[in-house]
Amino acid sequence: MTAPLTVGETLPDIALTSPAGEAVRVADFAGKKLVLFFYPKDDTPGCTTENKDFSTLAARFAAAGTALLGVSKDSPQKHQRFIDKHGLAAPLATDATEDGLSDALGIWTEKSMYGRSYMGMERTTLLIDAHGRIARIWTKVKVKGHAAEVLAAAEAL
Repeated sequence: MTAPLTVGETLPDIALTSPAGEAVRVADFAGKKLVLFFYPKDDTPGCTTENKDFSTLAARFAAAGTALLGVSKDSPQKHQRFIDKHGLAAPLATDATEDGLSDALGIWTEKSMYGRSYMGMERTTLLIDAHGRIARIWTKVKVKGHAAEVLAAAEAL
């Protein structure tokens, strides 16, 4: 799959890893809607806020028949510490260091800060319909109010 992502596409069947070390695939959510939110790094201010916001709304997402899954390249152990520290209700998964789902989707991309280039996760959210197709895409996400906007879209789908 090449960037940019488009509505109606299905995602490649690339496994992520749960904090317990188990494989997690988009196909595991077949028959229900899925919010897949990609974020740069556990325990940084914006990422913590985003994860807390999705966690606060987790019951409402569930009531709308929508699963949540936050994805970064942090290790499963780091995800578990992040979940425990902040009491997160939104499940997390680790993307592979190389050739992972975020690489295939073009979300793991070259970034620049203070004149230094590096690879990093572009904060992106995908709403996947019950048939496994992308229903909505948010790129270069601004955290404030984002989880509520995604919930509204999930409820309307």
